[in-house]
Amino acid sequence: MIINSILLSLAVALMGCGGGDDDNSSGGGNAVTITVQPASLDFSAEGGTYNIAVTTTGKEWGAYADAGWVTVSTANTTKQQGTVTVTAEANPTTTIRTATITVMSGAARKQVAVTQAAATSAAYPAPDGYSLVWHDEFNNGSELNADDWTHEVQNSGWVNNELQNYVNHVTPGGSLVTEVKNGSLQIHCLKENGKIYSGRVYARVKQGWKYGYIEARIKLPKGKGTWPAFWMMPVNFTKWPDDGEIDIMEEVGYHPNYTSSSIHCEKYNHQKGTQKTEERFTSGAEDDFHVYALEWTGDYIKTYVDGNPLLNFDNDGTGDYKTWPFNKEFYVIFNLAWGGAWGGQQGVDESVLPATMQIDYIRVFQK
Repeated sequence: MIINSILLSLAVALMGCGGGDDDNSSGGGNAVTITVQPASLDFSAEGGTYNIAVTTTGKEWGAYADAGWVTVSTANTTKQQGTVTVTAEANPTTTIRTATITVMSGAARKQVAVTQAAATSAAYPAPDGYSLVWHDEFNNGSELNADDWTHEVQNSGWVNNELQNYVNHVTPGGSLVTEVKNGSLQIHCLKENGKIYSGRVYARVKQGWKYGYIEARIKLPKGKGTWPAFWMMPVNFTKWPDDGEIDIMEEVGYHPNYTSSSIHCEKYNHQKGTQKTEERFTSGAEDDFHVYALEWTGDYIKTYVDGNPLLNFDNDGTGDYKTWPFNKEFYVIFNLAWGGAWGGQQGVDESVLPATMQIDYIRVFQK
C-alpha cells in the first residue's frame, strides 16, 4: 500500500507538468507560459519585416507561419527570452490577406495574428479584366514549394525518344536538377556517370486552371540538344492528343532563339502534320529573360512574346471535342529535355552540358 501511494503521488505530479494545447498551458504549478509583444502584426501592402519579442517559462521554444507569403526566423530559442523576425512579401492582389504565427514552448501555444493590407491596384500588370489568382516569384528558400509543385520521375526514352532521365530534384550522385536560386527557378540538364539527367516540374497538377492569362519570364539554355518548354496539359488526361496540349513556348538548341507556340488536339497535331504552330526569332532568348504568355478563353487561344502576338487559334464553335478540347482545367509544365524527336534532329553536343533554363516568375491571372 505504501508503494502504491508513492506511485500514485508520482503520477499526479507528472500530470501536473502537462498543460493545455491552446495558448498557455494550465493545470499545474509547473505549467509553461508564453508572452509575446506585440500580440498582432499589421503589414502594409508593400510588405516588410517586424520583430516579435518572446518570453517563455519553458526550456526552449520555436515558431512557424501558416502562409507561404510570410516567413519567420528565430533567435535564442534555447533561452527564455528571444525574438521572432517576421517578413511579409508584397501583396500583389487587391484583397486583404491574413496569416497566423504560432509560438510553441512545451505544450503551450501562443498565436500572433498577421494582417496585410490590399494593394490599391494589382502589383503585377495584366490585361483589363484579369486579376492575379496564383504566382511564384521564386524568391523564398532553395527548393520549390511542395504544396504547389510536383517533379516528374521518368527514365530516358519515356516520350519523344528523349535522352534525359527526369528525377525528383536531385540526381543519384547528389547534383541538383532543380533549384531556387538568385530569384529564379533553375532547371539543370547535366551528365553524371554516363547518364543525362534533367528536371520536369508541374504547377498545381491536381487542380490546374480553366481559362486565364498565364505568363512566365524565362531565359533559355544554349547548345545543340537542348529542348526547353513552357506548356500545359489537362488535369484529367486520358489520351494524347485527343485531350489537348497547349505549348506556350518551345525552342530547340540547334535553332537558337527561334521560339514557337503550338496547340495539339485530335484534328490538329504533329503526328498528322496538322498542328497549329507559329514560330518567331526572339532576339537574345538565350542571353536574357523574355516574357512568354498565353491568353486562353472559351473562344480562343492566343500566345505572346514580350507582349507581341504570336499564335492565334479560334474555337470553331462546333462543340466538337476533336477540334476544341480546351474547355477544362489544364496545369503548367516547365521542363528541359535533351535530344529526342525534335531537340535531337541535328544531333546533340554534350560539351554544352550542364545547360540551364531559368524561370524568373510564373503568374496566373483570371477573370
